[in-house]
Amino acid sequence: MTTTHDEPVLVSDDNGVRTITLNRPSARNAVDLAMATAIEDALTELDERRDLMVAVLAANGPTFCAGMDLKAFLRGERPVTERRGFAGIAQEPPRKPIIAAVDGPAVAGGFEIVLACDMIVASEKAFFALPEVKRGLVAAGGGLLRLPGRLPYHLAMELALTGKQISADDASRYGLINQLVAPGAAVAAARELAAEVAACGPLAVAATKRILQDSPGWPADEAFERQSEFTNPVRSSADAAEGARAFTEKRAPVWTGS
Repeated sequence: MTTTHDEPVLVSDDNGVRTITLNRPSARNAVDLAMATAIEDALTELDERRDLMVAVLAANGPTFCAGMDLKAFLRGERPVTERRGFAGIAQEPPRKPIIAAVDGPAVAGGFEIVLACDMIVASEKAFFALPEVKRGLVAAGGGLLRLPGRLPYHLAMELALTGKQISADDASRYGLINQLVAPGAAVAAARELAAEVAACGPLAVAATKRILQDSPGWPADEAFERQSEFTNPVRSSADAAEGARAFTEKRAPVWTGS
């Protein structure tokens, strides 16, 4: 995928890591339909390409994302794609892991984008909020569905019912984010984390993410049977044999995704 710097989203690929950068800094990276469509396209290609293992979602400018572009909304535009929903990610995140690199405010739909990611690296100047109730709206981009599983229930309820902000420092204390870093360091730290993921077996990574996501809804007496649907194909794959062979030969594995 090629991009130019005047596009709503910039995309670059390096050693199996795709970096997707929100690129409307003058609008605080508010999401319009063009941005949502571009995010969806970048994620769909991420899932389809064997040479890509993981994505980092970053943003240009001092604000990670201010949510939905209200000016576009008043023009009758909704930043929702048919497949992936709000911002091209909220309803159907990618099958492959995605890491949010947050170096500024992520509020409303911006926080919901972050919550749709699998891991979060945030700088000390970041904060998060779902202020929709203050505007007479409901956070319908996945925030209310995901937040209670990421924070203690009563804290999630307080944030959602009052629209209060939670700082990156407090988010770190409650386990909402993976790494708290200095201002300006979020993208680099997220790429380092992504490189660790990209070094692992692609089939194993995809299956592991799927199990972690889906298993909370499985009946206890079916959990191991359902898990085996994902693990058995990986165990019999060429990559599994390569991983064992590389370990015994004390070398880095060469994955083929098969």
